[in-house]
Amino acid sequence: QVQLVESGGGSVQAGGSLRLSCAASGAILSRYCMGWFRQAQGKAREVITFVRVDGRTTSYPDSVKGRFTASKDNAKNTLYLQMNNLKPEDTAMYYCATDLKSYCMSQPNYWGQGTQVTVSS
Repeated sequence: QVQLVESGGGSVQAGGSLRLSCAASGAILSRYCMGWFRQAQGKAREVITFVRVDGRTTSYPDSVKGRFTASKDNAKNTLYLQMNNLKPEDTAMYYCATDLKSYCMSQPNYWGQGTQVTVSS
C-alpha cells in the first residue's frame, strides 16, 4: 500500500518561498504520474500540476505559473514543489497524489495527508 507524506508547509510572508516535499513509501514514484493539488478553505480543490514518468510537468494554472515548479528525485523517491513569490491567495492545504499509473489521472486515488501553507500580507 502506497503512503504519501507531504512536508515543508508553514507560514510565510508574501514574497517568500517554500519547498514542499512528498515522500513515498510502498511504491516507486518513478513508475507513476504524480500530482500536486491544493485546496483553500471553502474552495474547490485545484490541480497545480502533474509530474509525468519522464519528469516533465503538465501546464500550471495561471494563478501559479512562473512561480511554482514541480520536480521529482527518483533516487529519493520524493516529489517536490518549489513555490516562490508566494501570495496570500496561495494559502491552502497542499496535497500530493497518485493513481499508481504511468499516465496521469485527474482524480487520483492515493493521497497524502496534506501540508498547510499560510501566506500573510
